[in-house]
Amino acid sequence: MAQMPARTKYRKTQKGSRSGLSKSGNFVEFGEFGMKVLERGDIKANQIEACRVAINRHFQRRGQVWIRIFPHKPVTRKPAETRMGKGKGAVDHWIAVVQPGRILFEVAGVSKTDAQDALKKAAAKLGLRTRFVERVERV
Repeated sequence: MAQMPARTKYRKTQKGSRSGLSKSGNFVEFGEFGMKVLERGDIKANQIEACRVAINRHFQRRGQVWIRIFPHKPVTRKPAETRMGKGKGAVDHWIAVVQPGRILFEVAGVSKTDAQDALKKAAAKLGLRTRFVERVERV
């Protein structure tokens, strides 16, 4: 089941800026281990779902998983073999825009090696470089 917002202020959005580093969601807050993205880019809703399924299947009903990103942004697409003009295309899919440093997934209640294996399987579903990170106590 692909994720999408229940409602948005505007049906279609402009591309926007992807520069800079992640301003929030940079630390493991809920779980013990996490997956941090090292590149900027877009993650589709179906990629997030594929990662979730891969992690949960690896854990076999053990542990806990937190998804720290959500696909808020619509991407439009015009039909194939359509002439230019006639306005912006219909919404095709939803994406989460990520910048370097953002935590994508967090897990808890499993061993470190289990968490590494599960997050490695999930990372294979994304087209971006990621890193396995552990929780650090912040003061």
